[in-house]
Amino acid sequence: MNPATPTRSPRAMVMLMTCVAMVAFAANSLLTRAAFQTTTIDAASFTAIRMASGALVLAWILRQQGGQMVGHRSSWMSAALLFGYAAAFSMAYRDISTGAGALVLFATAQLTMITYGLYQGERASVWGVLLALGGLAAFLAPSASAPPMGAAAWMVLAGLAWGGFSLMGRSGGTPVAHTASSFVYAVPMAAVLLLIQAPRLELDPPGVVYALLSGSVASGLGYVVWYWVRVRLTAISAGAVQLSVPVITAALGVVLLGETVSLQAAACALVTLGGIAWVTLTARR
Repeated sequence: MNPATPTRSPRAMVMLMTCVAMVAFAANSLLTRAAFQTTTIDAASFTAIRMASGALVLAWILRQQGGQMVGHRSSWMSAALLFGYAAAFSMAYRDISTGAGALVLFATAQLTMITYGLYQGERASVWGVLLALGGLAAFLAPSASAPPMGAAAWMVLAGLAWGGFSLMGRSGGTPVAHTASSFVYAVPMAAVLLLIQAPRLELDPPGVVYALLSGSVASGLGYVVWYWVRVRLTAISAGAVQLSVPVITAALGVVLLGETVSLQAAACALVTLGGIAWVTLTARR
């Protein structure tokens, strides 16, 4: 499965792989939240195991494809953004529900990329941007259904870092090479975090399994599937289909973790996703 050389594929296969990729993205949130809700693993250990297992899987896949690691200076910046995303993501999911975390992450990352596109001269509906920002602000506003502000702030940081990482991924090289290099270079950063957090590290077998699955399957294999799908979709379709991730994540959180979603939170989420969809469908260079 080489995403760098797209071929004509049956529509049913593209649709199936798209669903697999979206579920993998949602699974990252589910696995991380489950780890902190049901095990005693700490955020630094979870992040380090996720980065290391993802690096191993992606490096192996890249080698099987005959590709090479990206070695220029920007690779370290990409790695720093990836590490920042993963660390903040773990910190946030200690206290935020699965669906709420996914919405804040997704909305912040998309709005970061949209803002950059507007700065670069791309055209899109300003009303869509305002609608998305308004929906997100309403979702985060203090209320009985609002997520804890500290956790939400961590997830906003994760979204900003993920948006920046995604933008840097367009700069050159194949997507798999870019992502594999970033994971590999992020491992030393995760090791430094472990040293800093050494007195507070705590591992248990279930938590380690969740982290391994998040890094190797949901991240490593999930990203490769997405890259295969991405080159077979239009830019608008690729942006629009990602709107399903927070919805899938919230549904999995309700079914598998017993979480609840209030009517107010659901309405704010729909407004936010609707605004992003509006921008995606009207974006022009």
